[in-house]
Amino acid sequence: MKWIRKILTKEVSEFERFGRGKKSRRIQVLPSEKLVLGVAFAIVALVCLVALEIAYLAIMQTWSSEIFASVTGLIGTLVGVFFGAKA
Repeated sequence: MKWIRKILTKEVSEFERFGRGKKSRRIQVLPSEKLVLGVAFAIVALVCLVALEIAYLAIMQTWSSEIFASVTGLIGTLVGVFFGAKA
């Protein structure tokens, strides 16, 4: 889960004025533990749904649009979380 935390960590620049100059430093804003665990759970669920779709395709030899809709929804949620965390 370290790589999830690293991806979701945001870096912010902070400027300090002294006299005529400016000094900047980078501050890392760590994501909450709930967000990290939620993303980890969503990734595990995504992997399980993809495996379920593959098994369904192998056994029934047809495509399940319901499972695919769930996979698409989870992918959209994960992409939204990653883009939202970096904004």
